Amino acid sequence: MGGCAGSRRRFSDSEGEETVPEPRLPLLDHQGAHWKNAVGFWLLGLCNNFSYVVMLSAAHDILSHERTSGNQSHVDPGPTPIPHNSSSRFDCNSVSTAAVLLADILPTLIIKLLAPLGLHLLPYSPRVLVSGICAAGSFVLVAFSHSVGTSLCGVVFASISSGLGEVTFLSLTAFYPSYFLLLTSPEAQDPGGEEEAESAARQPLVGTEAPESKPGSSSSLSLRERWTVFKGLLWYIVPLVVVYFAEYFINQGLFELLFFRNTSLSHAQQYRWYQMLYQAGVFASRSSLRCCRIRFTWALALLQCLNLAFLLADVWFGFLPSIYLVFLIILYEGLLGGAAYVNTFHNIALETSDEHREFAMAATCISDTLGISLSGLLALPLHDFLCQLS
Repeated sequence: MGGCAGSRRRFSDSEGEETVPEPRLPLLDHQGAHWKNAVGFWLLGLCNNFSYVVMLSAAHDILSHERTSGNQSHVDPGPTPIPHNSSSRFDCNSVSTAAVLLADILPTLIIKLLAPLGLHLLPYSPRVLVSGICAAGSFVLVAFSHSVGTSLCGVVFASISSGLGEVTFLSLTAFYPSYFLLLTSPEAQDPGGEEEAESAARQPLVGTEAPESKPGSSSSLSLRERWTVFKGLLWYIVPLVVVYFAEYFINQGLFELLFFRNTSLSHAQQYRWYQMLYQAGVFASRSSLRCCRIRFTWALALLQCLNLAFLLADVWFGFLPSIYLVFLIILYEGLLGGAAYVNTFHNIALETSDEHREFAMAATCISDTLGISLSGLLALPLHDFLCQLS
């Protein structure tokens, strides 16, 4: 029960025949499988988030959608595009970039709400195939669209791809416990780490073998057991919801309003730099679990709320003199968000039992999506209020 199913061999001879123990794999083989799995999951996460991040980073361009003859991209051709609303100090679009955020997150929210109820019945291979097709379709729709509506349809496809992929790949880590052991420092490993490492070495992620079902996996849990596990996860879910609410309220509610006229960067270029620096911070902190592990993610939620309050005050009073100070704050914001995400799932992986881990991973996926959805719903009226006020 404690290890993956691939760690046992069954022989088709009579019941009375003794089972021959498998020879232990050399340590180098174990370490090689560990790193192959870690690289595999790293690449899966990178590819899965790519379309979702690109759509959010291009939100300002998608909504502006000003095309001159001969310009077949969403990017404004001139270095100083004409403001949409020159009477406003914020240079507002008619629609907030939170509209793109909602198109990019609501399909994901629906998928994650339904996933714990029955997605585990669908094999992993079809899920990955559908996710890949939707990601490719999203880029085709946005690249060749001639209207905001068509572009938003492409954003919806990116959301389906990202949501389905995230639930799938996080659930898949339950079959590779050594993946999380590898990401932590050696002294943090538990006594059972060696056995789990050996199990993972026999079913590498990057290879020809598919993971087998674990005994007592989430498919055998009753609704009562699922509810009990979910209540225990609230200690991790609530802080992650708060972190993602605060950071995406900043990203899609305030980025567009943090407009500096005393710089050579156009409004669209400033927005893209904000998004790039945020994603750089997230990328760095999500990849740093081996260097730093944070158990109390509530601290990260509090710090992210302080970020939100500070930047909201700057939007209202305009006291920051330089865009480069905002750049530093946004990079810090991304570091907090990535650290909250990776440490939440790492803590769950280490502290849940084997039979609950797959369900716990899939259920906790809803945390970030719920926070992002709430932030998008509140960012829309805030955008309209501030733009009309100014």
